[in-house]
Amino acid sequence: MSPSPARPHATEQESVLHAQLCAFNSAFAELGLRFRWDAATLYALAAIEGEAARLATYIQTHHPHLLNAYSIEFLCDAILGRKNAQAPGEWRTETTLQRAAPNQPVAAVTRDGWDWSEPGLPALAGA
Repeated sequence: MSPSPARPHATEQESVLHAQLCAFNSAFAELGLRFRWDAATLYALAAIEGEAARLATYIQTHHPHLLNAYSIEFLCDAILGRKNAQAPGEWRTETTLQRAAPNQPVAAVTRDGWDWSEPGLPALAGA
């Protein structure tokens, strides 16, 4: 894949990261979860082995109230099922850790224009 003129330093790794972020955020929106990930969130979770474990850590840390109504396994399965329908596979931790190295800039991930507060989306109670 060749870099676009608008982003001359874009790499295939950044494209994959962007696709994974979009898939996660779409999954959150489809489930009515009011959180949104950006590249910095993925970098912060990169040291955790496995997507389900990353999701579980994120939910337990930032949205523990959801665990009053749902098991962590249910939430992770629901999110990953929808995410993998759009972007199968796991983003590679080693690529993310390399990208987050101190002397390298973090790629900006643009918003896709989706109104995440749109009424009528199916929601999990307490999201």
